[in-house]
Amino acid sequence: QVQLVESGGGLVQAGGSLTLSCTASGSIASIDVMGWYRQPPGKQRELVAMITSGGNINQEDSLKGRFTISRDNAKNTVILQMNGLKPEDTAVYYCNALLRTTGSASSPLYNYWGQGTQVTVSS
Repeated sequence: QVQLVESGGGLVQAGGSLTLSCTASGSIASIDVMGWYRQPPGKQRELVAMITSGGNINQEDSLKGRFTISRDNAKNTVILQMNGLKPEDTAVYYCNALLRTTGSASSPLYNYWGQGTQVTVSS
């Protein structure tokens, strides 16, 4: 059993900062890719940033320079530092991980999602 738990969401004024964290726990052998998607009100879920265990990053181009992703592999944790927040950043932010579980010699990749954390940026 694997669980992804997000924290750090909240209400912030435009121009402010928030730090989101997500920690995966359970029977995890390895996490190949971990990161964040978001779903603004009335819109589809969209990529924010993902990072591999080796540190390679796939990030939405429009967010580069304001959002920074990092991870602590030992703690199965991914961090999203959000600076210069804008009202259009308001969304539910979801942690996502592609991981392999313990208990078998060659686990397939599983796609796990957190329950989401609300980020609201006021104008």
